[in-house]
Amino acid sequence: MKKVLNIIIVAVIALMTSSCGYNSMVEKQESVVKTWANVETQYQRRADLIPNLVNTVKGYAEHEKSTLTAVVEARAKATSVNIDPSNMTSADMQNFNAAQGGLGSALSKLMVVVEKYPDLKANESFMQLQAQLEGTENRISVARKNYNDVVGDYNTYIKKFPKNYIAGWFDFESKPYFESNEGSDVAPVVAF
Repeated sequence: MKKVLNIIIVAVIALMTSSCGYNSMVEKQESVVKTWANVETQYQRRADLIPNLVNTVKGYAEHEKSTLTAVVEARAKATSVNIDPSNMTSADMQNFNAAQGGLGSALSKLMVVVEKYPDLKANESFMQLQAQLEGTENRISVARKNYNDVVGDYNTYIKKFPKNYIAGWFDFESKPYFESNEGSDVAPVVAF
C-alpha cells in the first residue's frame, strides 16, 4: 500500500510540474535578470560620461575642486554597489538606489556650479556632454520602468494560485521594485 501511495505521489508531482508553469517561472525570472542588466548598463553609461564632464568643467572652474571631487567620489561609490539580480532583496535595491541618488545629487551641484561660467556653458564639448548626460538620464528612467514592468509580471505570476505553491517549492521569490528615493516627490528649490 505504501509503495502504491509513493507512486501516486510521484505521478501527481510529475503531472503538476510538467504543466505547473515552472518553465515560465524560469523564463520570467531570467527576464528580470536581463532587464536589471539593462538598468545597470544605463547607469554605467552615465558613470562613463562623468569623467569627461568633470575634465571639461575642470578647465573652466579650477577653484571648484570640492564640487568636482564630490562628483568623482559619488561616481566611485555608485559604481562600487553591485547587485546580483537572481538574489536581489529590497535592502540591496535601497543601497543601490542610495548610491545612485548620491551621484545624481553631486551632478546636480555640478550643474549649479556650471551656471557661474557662461563660457563653459557655451563650450561645444560641454554642451555635447550635457546633452548625452540628459539622454542617459532619460534612458535610465525608461530602463527602470521596463524593469518594474518585468518584475510586476514575474511577481504576479509566482503569487497566483496554484503557481504560488510551485514557486515556494522551487524557491522562486518576489523581486523588489525600483522605487524613487525618499523625498524625490518634492521639487527642488532653485534660487539665483
